[in-house]
Amino acid sequence: MLFASVYSYVVLVLTAATLFYVAFTDLQEFKIRNELVLVLAGLFLIYSLLSGRWVGIYWNIALAGVTFAAMLYYYQQGMMGGGDVKLLAVAFLWVGVWGAVPFAVLLTASILVHLGVAKLGWAQYKESALGKRIPLGPSVAAALTGTLVSGYLMSYL
Repeated sequence: MLFASVYSYVVLVLTAATLFYVAFTDLQEFKIRNELVLVLAGLFLIYSLLSGRWVGIYWNIALAGVTFAAMLYYYQQGMMGGGDVKLLAVAFLWVGVWGAVPFAVLLTASILVHLGVAKLGWAQYKESALGKRIPLGPSVAAALTGTLVSGYLMSYL
């Protein structure tokens, strides 16, 4: 069991590295590749098995499904990209029902910071018919990483 615990932390580090790469490529290309979303989903499954959290995995899957379905409306309206929708669904898969509120708070804060930085001209944005658009990947990556780290820290308090 000790090895599984150690390996689960390795999976968390790999997840953080993948999230960093997702954020970086989304900032550069305004695109989130499907392969990276699948890697994050696979890392979640591996982490769940190694950490013993697979017992309640159906709640995580349900939340991810509901989130995905809700975000399809915004995708259809042209307010979000397809990669953003998929990345958010995988992020909610990771945080689950119990981490959804802290994740949402961190996500809102990350988006506001990113908007402020873009407004100052320090970050790229795209013009569209709906106005200025920023890539959502960096904000999701920051919020998910923050949620995972806070969950890890809270388990030791």
